[in-house]
Amino acid sequence: MDEMTEVRGLRAGTPLPDRARLAPGRARLAEAARAGERRRTLWRQREFVITGVVAAVAAVAVTASLLAGAGAGAGRKVRPAAQPALRLEGMSAAAFLRSAADVVDTEPDDAVPTAEQWIYTRRAQELVRASGPGSTDPRGREQETWLRYDGTATADRQYDSEGRPQKLSVTPLHLENGGAGDERSPRELYRVLAALPAGGERTLKVLREKNAVADGEGESRTSSDYAEIAVLLSADVMPSKGLASLYRALATLPGGRLTGHLVRTATGRRVVALSYARGLDPRNGKPMREEWLIDPRTYRITGTRTVEDGRIIAGISVVAKAVVREAGDRG
Repeated sequence: MDEMTEVRGLRAGTPLPDRARLAPGRARLAEAARAGERRRTLWRQREFVITGVVAAVAAVAVTASLLAGAGAGAGRKVRPAAQPALRLEGMSAAAFLRSAADVVDTEPDDAVPTAEQWIYTRRAQELVRASGPGSTDPRGREQETWLRYDGTATADRQYDSEGRPQKLSVTPLHLENGGAGDERSPRELYRVLAALPAGGERTLKVLREKNAVADGEGESRTSSDYAEIAVLLSADVMPSKGLASLYRALATLPGGRLTGHLVRTATGRRVVALSYARGLDPRNGKPMREEWLIDPRTYRITGTRTVEDGRIIAGISVVAKAVVREAGDRG
């Protein structure tokens, strides 16, 4: 039996896998969901969540920033962007991204975490399943994880079917200096982001030179540039100016679609939805789009969804995020 068949056979109620258990399989699933053959050589989108019915496309990048807008426990006070009158209808993706970059560029950063501190994240699934005998909609099911800033350990806490917390599980890691192959620690990614230039074209030049995600055979320059940006947008800790640089770089690329109204996530939050093509569904050959969920007040990323034919097939939203002293803390 191949991996795809095994994944489809999983129960919808199966607990979300932790980072360590996902490591061997998530790369294969992610590659299947992207057009062309791509080899990760420096960074990669982190923390894929596998759910039974969506097979390969359920390998969704879990993205979020450390800063405000990530829900309770974010541990940060932010000057709200002047967004009460935000009008998305008729706005282009590029115009939105440039506006978002101008806002986040002015925000001060919290203190950089120390090597011993952990990044706590609580997430909710955005998966929507087709109805049918025995089927359930796990949307809103949550998971808590912790990752040490220096990449030396990860931890997670699962919950039973009645919502009762189970024992905290801690797993040693070695993410820095290539210790885990193509993975990188939050500290390494933060340093890369903090060093990006301010301009979009200059940022693209830097990313092309680094070629963190190797180009696939016959892949377009736009697709390659998007892959480089998308990986960095999934960093666990995001400096303000680094995020502004990524937004300005993304604004230079064609193909972005901005939904003309706020959408509601599994957590009940109303957010901006910005999407880009992410290849073909390996199950049916249909085009998929990767949708970034962005807080309309802070312009921080709060999650991602995979959309096919206008239908959400998988995704994750952040409920809370904070820097804490040890695994198990929530800030």
